[in-house]
Amino acid sequence: MQDNQPNPSPEPGSLAAGPSGQDDRNQRYWFHILAQNTHAARNLHAAKLVDKAWQQGDRVCVLCDTEEQAVELDDLLWNFTPEAFIPHSIAKAATTPCTDPVGILLYPPAAVDWDTVIVLSSTLPEDADQYRRLALVAHNDPAVLNQARRHYKQLRALGIEARVHDMRKR
Repeated sequence: MQDNQPNPSPEPGSLAAGPSGQDDRNQRYWFHILAQNTHAARNLHAAKLVDKAWQQGDRVCVLCDTEEQAVELDDLLWNFTPEAFIPHSIAKAATTPCTDPVGILLYPPAAVDWDTVIVLSSTLPEDADQYRRLALVAHNDPAVLNQARRHYKQLRALGIEARVHDMRKR
């Protein structure tokens, strides 16, 4: 959420962020830049976004680069909140797609399968403009920030102005 805005934009998973046409198209794409510089902080932020979107009824996937990253997120989601259960699984290949409400994917997601896509991977899906909601999470690390800049440029090339939530400025 950006500071000094009277009407903050909806977060991924928010019912207000629904796909109602071109007017709100850019309201469905977010960059979250964390003040922290650790993978753990990035995973925790992604888990919070997953929980919020899933609690609001979305089918959510998180796109990861490596199995190690997927396992770390999987462990975090199993223990995220003691009073809640987030039904999820890791899906390693498109040939065995995820059927759970929340998926941790090691392959590009299909836009028709997911309501909210959270990108932790170094590769932005080619059809990124086809997702209902897309959130990219970067932690304050030079390599990850450069990757985020490339993702941002890719989205702009697709005609999307993603909303930036830069938590380093708080």
